[in-house]
Amino acid sequence: MAKTRKPKRQYNSTRRQAQAGETRRQVIEAARQLFIEYGYAGATIDAIAQEAGVASETIFATFGSKRAILADVINTAVSGDQPVPVLEQPGPQAVRQQTEPKQALQLFATDISDRLERVAPVFAVMRAAAQTEPDIAELLKNQLGIRLRNISTLAERLAAQKALRKELNVEQAADIIWAVTSPEVFSMLTIDRGWIRERYVQWLSDTLVRLLLP
Repeated sequence: MAKTRKPKRQYNSTRRQAQAGETRRQVIEAARQLFIEYGYAGATIDAIAQEAGVASETIFATFGSKRAILADVINTAVSGDQPVPVLEQPGPQAVRQQTEPKQALQLFATDISDRLERVAPVFAVMRAAAQTEPDIAELLKNQLGIRLRNISTLAERLAAQKALRKELNVEQAADIIWAVTSPEVFSMLTIDRGWIRERYVQWLSDTLVRLLLP
């Protein structure tokens, strides 16, 4: 009598994917800490690997370069590690759905302050590295462009509601929002001047209302 062959067990990649995702998160967090403490040049791949508890070869296989690690650190800080684009996240969606311009700006100030708290320290690292690293300068340029495009959606929304001051067009309004919500201004007020987060949010909300609305 012929023996019944057992079906081959299908390879389940779910656990491996989860492990890879956890390794990636560990590397990003380790890199973030070391970038902030030692700067871009001072945070070597070997140091990041040691801090993350993985082999240097694993980092190269996962990211390919230190520039790619910094890009992921920035993107994670901006998105908060949420698996959807920034504009599709609950905070920006709440801003978009708010029909009262003043309330929309208040919601925006609250949401972006959370992001700036995460982004500002690593953004400073990127800006400093861009002075001597052409590939980081290009990364900085790309990140600034993405930030302006995202912020422009708020200016466009206010314009569509006919809520902007009559002397402002969309581009001018976007530039105002982009400048006032810069990581540099956030750092100056919360670090150099010691403002608590709630004071910054209130200042930002009041400032945007005064500068943008009639």
